[in-house]
Amino acid sequence: MNKNTKVLALKYRPQTFDDLIGQDVVAETISNSIKANKVPNAYLFTGIRGIGKTTTARIVAKSLNCSNGIDNLCKEELCENCKAISDSNHIDVLEMDAASKTGVDDVRDLIEFSRYGPTSAKFKIFIIDEVHMLSKQAFNALLKTLEEPPEYLKFIFATTEIKKIPITVVSRCQRFDLSRIKSLELFNFLKKIKDMESGNVSEDALKLIVKISEGSVRDALSLLDRALLTLEKDRELDLISAQKIFGYFDKSQLINLFQLIFEGKEKEVLNIYREIYNQGIEPKVFINDFLELLYYFKNIESLNIDGTNFSLNDEEFNQIKKISENINNKSLILFWQFTIKTLEELDIVSNQNLSIEMFLIRLIHLKSIDDSSNVHYESLELTNNKEVSHTSSSQKIENNDLFEIKDKAETVGQIKNIVQEKDLKLKENKEIKTETILINSFNDLIEICSLKKEIKLKYELEKNVNLVSFENQRIEISFNESLDKDFIKDLSSKLYDWTNNRWIITLSKTKGQPSMKEKEINLNKELIENFKNSSTYQDILLKFPDAELIDVKLKDNKND
Repeated sequence: MNKNTKVLALKYRPQTFDDLIGQDVVAETISNSIKANKVPNAYLFTGIRGIGKTTTARIVAKSLNCSNGIDNLCKEELCENCKAISDSNHIDVLEMDAASKTGVDDVRDLIEFSRYGPTSAKFKIFIIDEVHMLSKQAFNALLKTLEEPPEYLKFIFATTEIKKIPITVVSRCQRFDLSRIKSLELFNFLKKIKDMESGNVSEDALKLIVKISEGSVRDALSLLDRALLTLEKDRELDLISAQKIFGYFDKSQLINLFQLIFEGKEKEVLNIYREIYNQGIEPKVFINDFLELLYYFKNIESLNIDGTNFSLNDEEFNQIKKISENINNKSLILFWQFTIKTLEELDIVSNQNLSIEMFLIRLIHLKSIDDSSNVHYESLELTNNKEVSHTSSSQKIENNDLFEIKDKAETVGQIKNIVQEKDLKLKENKEIKTETILINSFNDLIEICSLKKEIKLKYELEKNVNLVSFENQRIEISFNESLDKDFIKDLSSKLYDWTNNRWIITLSKTKGQPSMKEKEINLNKELIENFKNSSTYQDILLKFPDAELIDVKLKDNKND
């Protein structure tokens, strides 16, 4: 190991194939090919950051050029070639960062340099990191040399984005996909490094580092280095300290919050979330961890502690298992769908923290609905931009009563006078007598607007609405800046008046269908083009060369 540097990620960088962790198949394949003298023209290493792509490239370079040969590859006492390659200053091993040298001129210089044989080593080797950053012209300039290089020349490419590399380049390389390091393997490696550094770190803290690093050795070592530098020498890095350092909150807090949601304790739920938020946790991180916990609650029976990627300790695992016994799986699936929707909403709202608090409140309301009622998570959307009155979980709530919109004159904490009471009764009686209208399609909706003389709504529906879906009293449309600011509120109100049901109208990032107006314009263009190709039009042009076709209208055959 190279111990000249203080940064752990560099200090414990693998120097031989034996030092690599988690890449046994790759190491064995390359080693066997070198021993059999069947070395490819070019290697291509791909995978996430920090799993050993560039490190493996250097080990391959050393294996090809080591003075002692592949069978006796230098480990402790490095030969001249291995030492120069490790220090990145070997005259015949050129390392290039494609992120900074992306142009065709850089590649041409490389090809010109490749014309000359190696000076002191057996092979001249070009290691190009982040090769996907090369321009299209640079890749094209490289193709011929890459396919038929001189015997002494070898290319080694490394990339995190294999899809950005032209297939013509990939096909000329021997490709190796480096995998993420398994949690247990990475944990044992960190434990070994911690002992070598005489670090005082608990196993729970190491497991948290493994979870955050997501299979990246470099990330894990950088986090461990940061943690050891943060604490005093005599102090142990426990789980609580590690969570504060890395900005992760205690999973038990989330489990307690989850239990309180099912108990309907709104105040306690908000207090726990605010404690988590005050620790510096981003709303999106909270939502993602909430989704992860939902997964554990749903699948806890099929999981074991070793298979959970160190996300749960023994106590948390048992706590989830106990709570899940009293939770309906349908509720968990409903929660999952609702949480995914909220994750999408965070990209739209400006104050994400308030959005999360409202999300938790809505979950409490969702749980309080009678399980026997056929309620979908979409029905919990706030419609008409009006405030929904809070209902305690201890109350028995009927399906249509949960989001009853009160009279506009009603104010929180204000006693209604006799006039208000009369107005409310008149409104309720009027709603009972209203004839229910069935609206089963978008076209039905436009026709109803015509019958009801809602010209403004009809105009918006035809001109500015790009429909994504229309089903089960739910309308999803693409976001359109041209829409009137009160469109959703007005349409929701009218739909409720016409159908006596709450309709959910949501804005989506999904590209919807063309608007009715756009369809009409496209159809007209198609009719014009078709008529221009007809013999009738050609005959007209012969008689009237200056004629210009402006519009085409279909003939009404009803009276024929």
